[in-house]
Amino acid sequence: MDLFTLKKIIGELLMPLPIIIITLLVGLLLFKHRPAMAKAVLSIATLALLLLSYMPVANRLIVNLEQQFPVYTPIAEKLDYIVILGCGHTSDTKLAATQELKICSLQRLTEGLRIANLHPEAIMITSGAAIYDISSNAEKVKQAAVELGFDGNNIITESRPKDTEDEALYISPLLIDKNFVLITNANHMPRSMTYFENQGVKPIAAPTGYYVKNFSGNKSWQEHFPDANELQKSQSFWYETLGLIWQWVKS
Repeated sequence: MDLFTLKKIIGELLMPLPIIIITLLVGLLLFKHRPAMAKAVLSIATLALLLLSYMPVANRLIVNLEQQFPVYTPIAEKLDYIVILGCGHTSDTKLAATQELKICSLQRLTEGLRIANLHPEAIMITSGAAIYDISSNAEKVKQAAVELGFDGNNIITESRPKDTEDEALYISPLLIDKNFVLITNANHMPRSMTYFENQGVKPIAAPTGYYVKNFSGNKSWQEHFPDANELQKSQSFWYETLGLIWQWVKS
């Protein structure tokens, strides 16, 4: 097992849902011999599940990550590159490339095309390896961009990176002394910016894929019930928090 796979397995085990499930199982195992402790463990796990699935809690957790960088607006200078970080896909010959992309990849590509309309002079760079798929994410995002009308001759693919740190390492040599936007999901942007800045380049943030919209606006009564989508927000927050901690430890 390589280090990349080991890191991913450990990361998955440290996510809230696996931790809660393990805690619930421990509580059930304790119930026969230590019922008082079992009730406490089960209560804590259940409360954690409810809170992390509750919109006000999930939004509060992730919104600070998402709001660190503003949405991209056009700059006066020439833009040299539009860098779209990888986020995954699943190859399926019955589907078009746009339909094979994960939602996060499609969100990033959409933002890339929006910025390309504002800066037609810019070259697009797509990124991402073929980790568990026959096609690299870089190539698949390029195919999707072409399907949506973008000129494939204006796309550079970088198919080596397995993660964001690799993307910064492999792509940054092209970006030295260049104006470029860095596109990734808003909650992932703080960590991504640091990786690229550590390589001596100066990215312009172009966050997309916001979980939280109109944070202070009115909410309907339906949004105050626990929901699996809210749990996903909490998981994404914790994933990025672990990534930031790991980034800090390595630095």
